[in-house]
Amino acid sequence: MNTKKTGYGEQPYEKPTKRYCQTLDLKDDPQLIAEYKKRHSPAHYWKEIGEGLRAVGILDMEIYIHENHLFMIVETPLDFDWDTAFRKLATLPRQQEWERYMSVFQDADAEASSEEKWTLMEQMFSLSKAME
Repeated sequence: MNTKKTGYGEQPYEKPTKRYCQTLDLKDDPQLIAEYKKRHSPAHYWKEIGEGLRAVGILDMEIYIHENHLFMIVETPLDFDWDTAFRKLATLPRQQEWERYMSVFQDADAEASSEEKWTLMEQMFSLSKAME
């Protein structure tokens, strides 16, 4: 899907938010990548996982893909505490099962939690901050 003309819309929130950006690589296998994408489609995604993400305070989560590289944006309220939320998330229904289910595709330790697999990225540039 070419989005250079349309871009991706952003969800407006009534309160200030912050975002976390993370990266993870998939196994470099076109069939596995296609299956990974399928399992994240609305028809195959486990609703309990989304409910768990919302229950720990995550407002929105987006995953982008280029070849076998994933980039995730997690949007949260300003008072969101990452460590507390992900400790709680790991205990919620089906979360560990989902992690095992996804580990087949990911170039990461199959026993690792979501927090352990995804690498938090460092922001190195912000146009709005640079223009202050």
